[in-house]
Amino acid sequence: MAKTGEIRIGISGWRYPPWRGVFYPEKLAQRKELEFASSKLTSLEINGTFYSMQMPGSFQSWYNSTPADFKFSVKGPRYITHIQRLRDCQSPLANFLASGVLMLREKLGPFLWQLPPNFKYDPERIENFIKLLPHDTGAAKYLASNHDSWMKKRVAFDDVDDGRKLRHAMEVRHASFAVPEFLELLRKYDVEVVCADTVEWPRITDVTSEFVYCRLHGSEVLYASGYDAESLDRWADWVLSWARGSQPPVDNILKKPAKNAKPRDVFVYFDNDAKVRAPFDAQELIKRTTPHTAKP
Repeated sequence: MAKTGEIRIGISGWRYPPWRGVFYPEKLAQRKELEFASSKLTSLEINGTFYSMQMPGSFQSWYNSTPADFKFSVKGPRYITHIQRLRDCQSPLANFLASGVLMLREKLGPFLWQLPPNFKYDPERIENFIKLLPHDTGAAKYLASNHDSWMKKRVAFDDVDDGRKLRHAMEVRHASFAVPEFLELLRKYDVEVVCADTVEWPRITDVTSEFVYCRLHGSEVLYASGYDAESLDRWADWVLSWARGSQPPVDNILKKPAKNAKPRDVFVYFDNDAKVRAPFDAQELIKRTTPHTAKP
């Protein structure tokens, strides 16, 4: 059997009132929802970090509420991606890294940087931003130490081991990014381009780092349509292909594909939550990639 990297499959966020009594048991306390979701899935995207600065205690609580062999991906702040639009980001990035996110320790998976749909490819601005991104906890702690003074009573990062690897993925939503120049830039700085499945934005299947990051938003209706057995079978084949270090049989933008080499870790998140499909589709994909998928 061919070796594979670690496969992590989950959902984007976990606190959705319509899921109560459908995915979550009817009388489950809200504070127990993360514990329940993490018992059924192998990873989760943290969405709260996108909307507002979180407190260190939240990260510690999320760490404590999940199994030992669990991974979170963390969504970068919209203040950086949507308001600053990647300009003048050194202080906001330092504040984010100082806020307690590093306290997820070994459960910290990739950072997700999601750009807005009206953000067009700007090579200089993209490069200036991704050059700032730390690729290990030592570099992240150094950046965090330059946080703004108003943060000083709500920071937590000193008590984290140096040298732990950090990963970054960028999700783009404008067709101007579907060019070789952008993907080569990401490869240069070891940032993965997100493979986003939706009719709204370009689906880019090239690999630009040593891991793969997929977000399944609903291939027919954004955030709503589910995935049938046939499409889940296809995604399972793609995930296993990436995890084995090869490429699925799809058209890529780059003429020179990623090297077929070491097995890759693959992170897949379902974001088709509007009709409570995401957690069930994620569980079905986990079944199709077992025994290679990390066990929930």
